[in-house]
Amino acid sequence: MKFAKKIIFLVRDNDGFGPAIALSLIPNPNSDLTKSESKFELSLTNYGITDQKASGDLINFVDSQGEPQVSILLLPNYEPPIAACAVREVLSSILSDNLSGQPTIVLPFVMKSLKFNQDIEIEARTDFAQAMLSEVTKTSSPVQLNCEPSACLLHMVRVLRLPTVLLIASDGQSQNKRAIEYELEALCKIGQFLAGHLCLSFSKEGLQHKEAEKSTRAQEPWRALYL
Repeated sequence: MKFAKKIIFLVRDNDGFGPAIALSLIPNPNSDLTKSESKFELSLTNYGITDQKASGDLINFVDSQGEPQVSILLLPNYEPPIAACAVREVLSSILSDNLSGQPTIVLPFVMKSLKFNQDIEIEARTDFAQAMLSEVTKTSSPVQLNCEPSACLLHMVRVLRLPTVLLIASDGQSQNKRAIEYELEALCKIGQFLAGHLCLSFSKEGLQHKEAEKSTRAQEPWRALYL
């Protein structure tokens, strides 16, 4: 797989936010970027898992020379123990393709009861990450992500010291708005912010295709341990 230096990490979460963000980002008509989509599979045999592979969608925005300038990774909402193994293999692929320099990973996330902000845990900061940080408010409290692949990613990038931005938007709370309006407002905030920093365009129409992928399982108590 071929990755850009700027990578957006998304998950097919239970609320459908990840796929909606991926669909809302399109090439800027004033640029030479084109959109390329493909699927991938990575072996998990190194972890003793032989009946399943790490799979997902890779969306690249490539320039006229065929070089990806922005990559979007969309992974299934894996559960333990597959989640950690799959995320580790994806990160290994990213690092092996970026031997000449570190990529910057952006993890967009929609949460309730938070202002539009970010939380960042990095060692080697990039100009791209700094540009994003200059326009948002840094959160001072721990953030709990109830999405296993995203939580695994945050743990691993801290260990690997990869430049990573956790970009959080709130769906807000108001008696005058319906839940779907909160969600669309939060998704628009993230989509427009990302498009502005990645030289892409934001399409609100892409958000109309948001499909909730509701989990049929009860929420396990151990998830509260992931901060």
